[in-house]
Amino acid sequence: MSIPRWDRYPLVAQSPDARSWLTIQANLGLSQNTIEAYGRALEDFLSFSASQSVTPEIATRAHVATYVHDLATRKNSRQAEKLTIPGAGLSNATIQQRLTAIRLYYDYLMEEGRRGDNPVGRGRYTPGKAFGGKRERGLIPHYHKLPWLPNEEQWRAVLAAARPEPMRNRVMLAMSYDAALRREELCSSLRRSSCAVTTS
Repeated sequence: MSIPRWDRYPLVAQSPDARSWLTIQANLGLSQNTIEAYGRALEDFLSFSASQSVTPEIATRAHVATYVHDLATRKNSRQAEKLTIPGAGLSNATIQQRLTAIRLYYDYLMEEGRRGDNPVGRGRYTPGKAFGGKRERGLIPHYHKLPWLPNEEQWRAVLAAARPEPMRNRVMLAMSYDAALRREELCSSLRRSSCAVTTS
């Protein structure tokens, strides 16, 4: 069973509601990494809320939007490596992760009767409104990195670099390209092939 490391998120540990919520998540069997991510996210939100003199029980959607703005503009040492919301800050994926934890926490507060609504909200899909209809949007849009596809000149450079390689490496390149194999899948298929050759 996962155990929250309370020393890493003292504000969560001091808040009865936050501590209870994170304990429930651990008891539900979520992984240690998930518990850590939830704990860090909630700790960050509680810290920001305290700096704004806002308690979670009275936080509004405007307060959460201010928090999102803070996440989107705060300094991030790994910013160059990640896709970010235009204007800098933490990556879109990190912000989405933080908001997911906070949204779940507010769901808990609603279930416990501490709040009547969830200020984080969520994007909702309404059946029959997929095309041209209205959708409720989440606080921030999701950004997805598109895969890199080499152009004709880049492909020629790859093939030229592979030409002097041993036959094994050229076969691996051809297999990975032809079958769209990931690195792990390619290595796994090669292991199986070598085992088959050994046993026969």
